[in-house]
Amino acid sequence: MNADALSTALDQQRIETPSWGYGNSGTRFKTFSAPGAARDVWEKIEDAAEVHRLTGIAPSVALHIPWDAVSNYAELRRFAESRGVTLGAINPNVFQDDAYKLGSIAHPDEQVREQAMTHLLDCVEIMKQTGSRDLSLWFADGTNYAGQDDLRARKRRVRQALKRVHDALPEGGRMLVEYKLFEPAFYATDLFDWGAAYAHCLAIGDKAQVLVDLGHHAQSVNIEQIVAFLLDEGRLGGFHFNARRYADDDLIVGTTNPFELFCIYAELLSAERSEDTLTQTTAHNVAYMIDQSHNIEPKVEAMLQSVLNCQEAYAKALLIDRERLHAAQQAGDVLEAQRTLMDAFRTDVRPLLAGWRRSKGLPEDPVAVHRASGYQDKVRRDRGTATAAGGGFPVKS
Repeated sequence: MNADALSTALDQQRIETPSWGYGNSGTRFKTFSAPGAARDVWEKIEDAAEVHRLTGIAPSVALHIPWDAVSNYAELRRFAESRGVTLGAINPNVFQDDAYKLGSIAHPDEQVREQAMTHLLDCVEIMKQTGSRDLSLWFADGTNYAGQDDLRARKRRVRQALKRVHDALPEGGRMLVEYKLFEPAFYATDLFDWGAAYAHCLAIGDKAQVLVDLGHHAQSVNIEQIVAFLLDEGRLGGFHFNARRYADDDLIVGTTNPFELFCIYAELLSAERSEDTLTQTTAHNVAYMIDQSHNIEPKVEAMLQSVLNCQEAYAKALLIDRERLHAAQQAGDVLEAQRTLMDAFRTDVRPLLAGWRRSKGLPEDPVAVHRASGYQDKVRRDRGTATAAGGGFPVKS
């Protein structure tokens, strides 16, 4: 790929950051108070705007409802746009209320299921008000003990609920169905892997797509193969980028397994160049979203690092010699194919990206500029330290 084509490709990259990554958060054991952490959705948007200002590739911020609920979403939308960002995916919350102890859309009690459905449909209305394309759905539904509930009945309840949401989506809207191997349910999780999410999406309709979270897989699962399969089926809707050491760890993407992230981008870029129209269209419409709660790291700096790691992996994937790779694959030359990938992966793209940023009027080293800017000192003074609170609800001190 020549320099002009490379620069044009870099221009197109977009990463959505999550509102919940800018506020206080923690593990199931402890939520730590971070001086200057965003206390409400308005401050979260300001932090997201800072990340975009420094990187140029993070122009939208995902919302979590009710954590980010406001009385006037048109006003929130205007506020975001005034800061240079837009409102992205809407993430409902049907896991935090006491009523959801035994599940939400799969709950055995119809009244609880309807409570969850009301919230999901309210979030569809919020999509319309914010101009959001995607409704990002994750459910904590499952059971802890054998015999606790009828597993087939729960599957049918999930299907029925997802279908109702799908049919309520606005024109051009999508629902991204996320899955999780386990947790918080310890015996059975209702949306337990990509196949379960895929099966539901196939049965529900064209607006239903699968969302892949990098932290929601068992050890040694080949995530890039899942990505390739869903791309070829036209059902890959988006990502939640993070990193996994054991299970659903909210570690900065690309820190523990950068080669995996590179291989994922390699599959996505391959699909974008596919001769199959469905695969190509699907690849071009994938939503790239960060899903991380930074518990011990500085919030804005951690998000910057997340976005920049995605940019670096993407740039390396752009450098793959596709003709050489294809020739090696066709010849069954295993090691030449591997060397072709590794040549791109081992390339130091930092000078390339610094030059690209310079050409766009962006800082060559966004993290260094952020540290020197005084932004973090300013928000510490202005916001103080919010009282630590779990579940995304920072309480102002």
